[in-house]
Amino acid sequence: MDVDLRKLRYFLAVADELHFGRAAERLHIAQPVLSRQIRVLEGELGTELFLRDRRHTVLTPAGEQLVQDAKQLLANADALQRRVRAAGQGVTRLTIGFMPGITVTPVISRLRAHHPDLDVRMLRTGWHDQVEVLHDARADIGIVRLPINQTGLELRPLYTEPRLAILPTTHPLAAKHTIHITDLAADHLLQDPDAIPEWRDIAKELRTGAHRPAPTINSVEEKLELVAGGQGIAVIPASTAAFYTRPDIAAIPIDDLSPNHVAAAWPTDRTTPLIEEFVEAATELLPGS
Repeated sequence: MDVDLRKLRYFLAVADELHFGRAAERLHIAQPVLSRQIRVLEGELGTELFLRDRRHTVLTPAGEQLVQDAKQLLANADALQRRVRAAGQGVTRLTIGFMPGITVTPVISRLRAHHPDLDVRMLRTGWHDQVEVLHDARADIGIVRLPINQTGLELRPLYTEPRLAILPTTHPLAAKHTIHITDLAADHLLQDPDAIPEWRDIAKELRTGAHRPAPTINSVEEKLELVAGGQGIAVIPASTAAFYTRPDIAAIPIDDLSPNHVAAAWPTDRTTPLIEEFVEAATELLPGS
């Protein structure tokens, strides 16, 4: 069976909305057309993707699996189109994923000096997608913050940098020049505790069973807004803290916290001379390298 990418896009719209009417509006098609296309897709796959009644639409286990696979398949298809279109135009293109606070300008400047016709694209990533954009080919190479799932990737360590506590200016520690991780034992961390194991091991809310799950946060800006509003604290790399300054938060060095590790990462099966040149330049030119 050949997979129809259009039907997959229709399916993902319904999966996002869990409502056929809203999905049809989003896709600018009639609801009966959308329902028919989903039924055809279910017939082609030989399984139900949604359970529907008059009030609710929910994904079946097969539908949940298709959400994961369809997103990657469509991203790969989009990346294929971009690469083929660029090749047809005679363009050499390099797309670089980068995390907030990381600056790769010196590396790009060197590449452009060696390759005047190079088309460089930048793609800002976050903790949730810095690896995903490499696997689905939205980026050719990424400057990532560890730890990550390294499956299928080549890595080149570049440098380390301190991590800072981000506190509201009303916090008792906000005027300190430096602190220890134990000073934060009574605070609520707006991150997965496993990301800061030094805090996890001494946190009072974890020992007493009073831990509140971290909210879904999609950007540094959202995280800082929650900190400023007194919802908790965060720990972020020094370069990120320097880039996102604001008057209602304080960034305090933590003396006994392990540093953040920054690395270049790219898919093992997509190594090219241009990527190798980028990695060598990044190793030489980025901070601490």
